[in-house]
Amino acid sequence: MSPFDLLILAAAGFLSGALNAVAGGGTFFTFAALLATGLPPITANATSSVALGIGSVASAAAYRREISGLWRTSLWLALASAAGALIGALILVALDNVTFRGMIPWLLLFATIVFALGPRIARAVGATEIGAPTLPRRLAGMAIQFLTAIYGGFFGAGMGFLMLASLGLTEGTDYHRLNAIKQVLAVIIQAVAIAIFIAGGIIAWPAALVTMVAAIAGGYLGVGVARKVPGNVMRGFVIASGAVLTVYYFLTT
Repeated sequence: MSPFDLLILAAAGFLSGALNAVAGGGTFFTFAALLATGLPPITANATSSVALGIGSVASAAAYRREISGLWRTSLWLALASAAGALIGALILVALDNVTFRGMIPWLLLFATIVFALGPRIARAVGATEIGAPTLPRRLAGMAIQFLTAIYGGFFGAGMGFLMLASLGLTEGTDYHRLNAIKQVLAVIIQAVAIAIFIAGGIIAWPAALVTMVAAIAGGYLGVGVARKVPGNVMRGFVIASGAVLTVYYFLTT
């Protein structure tokens, strides 16, 4: 990697770490930066997952008190997450770069829309008290989580908001409870996907390490600055960036 490549990756990692700690959407920037350094699309996607995976672990650790009482009730969701992530990651590894490159603008468009609708999803799942989940609702929630995990193992940008929709079917209306479970499931999805990516030999480790270190620094140092910016402004920045990247890749792919 050239010094310019290192600078791009460090800047993208730092920004992604700060954004993920406050508003989410960091994958847009790490994935685009890794592509900009010349990595093949599939390698860039897998490397981004590895680089930002540590952030999910840290977020889950921050919810350790809430998580301690959720393992038994959320085991079925964890199993669905692991199975879906395995399928999604295997699909990615089986693709060729030409095919995946053609999918990039559509994936970015989908992720941008999901990110833009995220607050509405959160309000929808927390609008009413649903009471104890029935068996049909549990099965529906498990099915949605399974599909979300396939997407997460395959690409992943915006999957957090999709998980809020499935969790809202079965886990009540408390946002911190939903977010705690979401963080644990995200760790499971990313861990399974990363294991497949490592086995498939599609990770660019030097780029992953640079981005990872910068993301950790961004999550730790950048969050203080990011919190001074109104949340709507940060979300708007991510959405606008996602839209620009989507248009760019539609025009160049």
